[in-house]
Amino acid sequence: MVLPLMPKATAIWLIENTALTFDQIANFCSMHPLEVKGIADGEVAQGIIGQDPVETGQLTREEITKCEKNPKLKLAMSYKAQKHHEAAKKKSSRYTPIARRHDKPDAVYWLLKNCPGITDLQIVKLVGTTKNTIESIRNKSHWNMQHIRPRDPVFLGISTQDDLDKIMAKVALANKATEDKPTAND
Repeated sequence: MVLPLMPKATAIWLIENTALTFDQIANFCSMHPLEVKGIADGEVAQGIIGQDPVETGQLTREEITKCEKNPKLKLAMSYKAQKHHEAAKKKSSRYTPIARRHDKPDAVYWLLKNCPGITDLQIVKLVGTTKNTIESIRNKSHWNMQHIRPRDPVFLGISTQDDLDKIMAKVALANKATEDKPTAND
């Protein structure tokens, strides 16, 4: 379920302008039903102006009408809004705590050492570093090279095991494709 843009403002509008149940509104806005009831009673979210989810493209009028007729149905965000939220979510960069930032060169060194064939772009995406840093570690010209030691980025908490596995699979596939290509001498 993708969250509405402004859940409380959306909930206020749905309470004031529809016959949806508190559970339906709570489910759509990712809120607790008691919080929705508090909004309806005027105890929560005072001073927030309601936001029309149809106008913002989160819902369609048909979806609201369908769910008003059947209280067991759940509101489904429009396809366009889901795609927009997924794209916005993917664009945001991953935050690395300050205490972990000094570990990035160790992770880069580990990847260069243990994953032959990995591209700089894949390392950038996985670790969140720059191409200049990768190149300086590869050339052993990094300003802190004497203190850099290869350490697993998953162990360091810089990346997830799933992300590392996906990249390792891509590298293995690229290496296999390179090996399977016929050479000019064949």
